Amino acid sequence: MGSLGTGNDLSVTRAGATAHYDLTTGFYPHRYSASATATGDLVFAHFGIVARPLGYDDLGGDIRGKVLLVLDHEPGETDSTSAFDGVVTSEYTNPLKKALVAQERGAAAVLFVTDVHNHQGAQRFDAAERAYWPDQAPRLLPYTLALWADKLTIPVGQISVALADSLVQAAGKSLADLARESESKRGSAPIPLPGVRATVTTGVVRKTIPDRNVLAAIEGSDPRLKNEWIIISAHPDHNGAVEDSVFHGADDNGSGAVALLAIAEAYAKAAANGQRPKRSVMFASFNSEERGPLMGSWGYVEAPSVPLEKTIAVLNMDMIGRNEEVPENGGARFRGLPVQTSEQNKNTVTLMGWSRYPSLAAAVERANSNYGLTFKKNYDNNTSQLLRRSDQWPFLNKGVPAIWFHTGLHPDYHLVSDVVEHINFEKMERIARLVHQTSWELAQSTARFEPAKP
Repeated sequence: MGSLGTGNDLSVTRAGATAHYDLTTGFYPHRYSASATATGDLVFAHFGIVARPLGYDDLGGDIRGKVLLVLDHEPGETDSTSAFDGVVTSEYTNPLKKALVAQERGAAAVLFVTDVHNHQGAQRFDAAERAYWPDQAPRLLPYTLALWADKLTIPVGQISVALADSLVQAAGKSLADLARESESKRGSAPIPLPGVRATVTTGVVRKTIPDRNVLAAIEGSDPRLKNEWIIISAHPDHNGAVEDSVFHGADDNGSGAVALLAIAEAYAKAAANGQRPKRSVMFASFNSEERGPLMGSWGYVEAPSVPLEKTIAVLNMDMIGRNEEVPENGGARFRGLPVQTSEQNKNTVTLMGWSRYPSLAAAVERANSNYGLTFKKNYDNNTSQLLRRSDQWPFLNKGVPAIWFHTGLHPDYHLVSDVVEHINFEKMERIARLVHQTSWELAQSTARFEPAKP
């Protein structure tokens, strides 16, 4: 995690005059930034994305020693057909990952600014700065994976739209014009901003907080196939307490955590009776899903306990104990989700990630013949961003087949009212049995799963 240090300053020299900006006048550091100072000519680097699998590059040419001005987010943000995961925010938009790519290409520093063509209206930069660096630390602290942050050695900050607009005038265009022109299929070459030179100084105090996942395994019985793995996962963490108010998290994610233990117990009993599947099975309790987010599963895929190329499938359980319920005027918590009642969804399970590996979803459907659950496959490309909101997401981004079993959001989601009295135990048991059955059948087979064709 990062806390605000001292000496944060942006100085810009134009036409022989130098102006300074700080936390009160249009500049603040990102919390994962290195504490460092860098000086260089300013260039506009569009979205600052390098996506080799998509043939996309915003950092072509020589940017060594330059200070990059980079737009937030990604091209096609509202385009459901975008190669950048449709309307789901892709990992290419992660500002820390953008900064790491810029550093790899030799950039001296990175300054981010709002992509104004997608997020129009008056900007309250002072409010944004206070929200990012509040006077009082929030109850739930934001974290960054140390494996990523420790690699960053250059200063990274955010500047106001007004400041950025004044800087890009050196290119003869407005920020909005440049932002619209950045909406390309293959990326765009950085644009020099003649006569503009910047010095970026950031002071951020990094503190590493130890954390751990809990892993257990049943070794497969086949001499060759035991080196291949099926992972069954859930996260045990929730949102703690505020004085006497406890965020119980019965559904999110007590339901998945309990199911993981029950499935592991079933495997252990089978092994004790001499029954082991051919492939090995790992039971993964990924911690800190709510922090960062997905810190536990991202930490795992960056330093996996078994090779990712030997990981055949991940079956993730997160919120499997309720019925999806979306009220009218539910607000931002239910963005992009149609109004629906609990009764309408009393038998439904949403499969997340099905569109990435349809053959894995088909294996789940075959196993479901004994349990009669109704599958919904409708949120993989949705503005609710559900696809990226649980522990299957890091695996999908590493090319590992993964699917999330999810019974949907409801009015008690992330509130103190998410209590055990609301759990649908009969349905939850069937889902646990389904995941166990699916995992056993996958572990007994030699099947592998190919990604969906573009």
